[in-house]
Amino acid sequence: MRVAAIYDIHGNLPALEAVLREIGEADVDEVVVGGDVVPGPMPRETLARLLRLDLPVRFIRGNGDRVVLEAIAGVESAEVPEPYRAGVRWAADQMREYESVMAAWPMTLSLEIDGLGEVLFCHATARSDSELFTRRTPEERLLSLFDGAGAPLVVCGHTHMQFDRTIGTMRVVNAGSVGMPFGEPGADWLLLGPGVEPRRTRYDLEAAAAHIRATDYPEAQDFAARSVLHPPSEAEMLDAFGGADAG
Repeated sequence: MRVAAIYDIHGNLPALEAVLREIGEADVDEVVVGGDVVPGPMPRETLARLLRLDLPVRFIRGNGDRVVLEAIAGVESAEVPEPYRAGVRWAADQMREYESVMAAWPMTLSLEIDGLGEVLFCHATARSDSELFTRRTPEERLLSLFDGAGAPLVVCGHTHMQFDRTIGTMRVVNAGSVGMPFGEPGADWLLLGPGVEPRRTRYDLEAAAAHIRATDYPEAQDFAARSVLHPPSEAEMLDAFGGADAG
């Protein structure tokens, strides 16, 4: 079995469409959506597209999905910084018809994949959808985060940067982000089976940015500029996440 792992789409439908075209050419048997389908500029259209796929699709919940569900229920999450709360509320209004669908997504998922054995999919860590770590977080700190994960290979996302590292006896691979990558523009994802293959899909960034700017998403202009056309560099984001790297 070959699996495509697509994480952190954040309502970027043009990026998702480009990735799905490559998945269609990659002899994939199943797709795992690793959380944070939302919030973002085209949340309803993005989930509807995933639900129409002619491949088996499994979802897990990310912290973005969770705070949107909380907003649908009338709860404003304190973990969302003030500048982004309007976007979460807007996404909640867009996603009300999918509330029961999203609420059913589990936090983790395990699959047997040819050549890899058991693979655990989580959004951030197996115990949390929001814990931060990067490729340079000290191993001694991460041992406790992944204690009890119970699989030789863990696939995660959340920090929007691809990496492949060993933590104790466990291999942990970050799939990166389809819709909001940090580093080079494009759409990042993983192809799994029989090996682990990081992918970056190119797409028409200018057309995507124009499409995003035409939405009513409160953060549309910034999303088009900083998530599509000119993402922050990996070095910039590693510095921003520096607190996660403290030993």
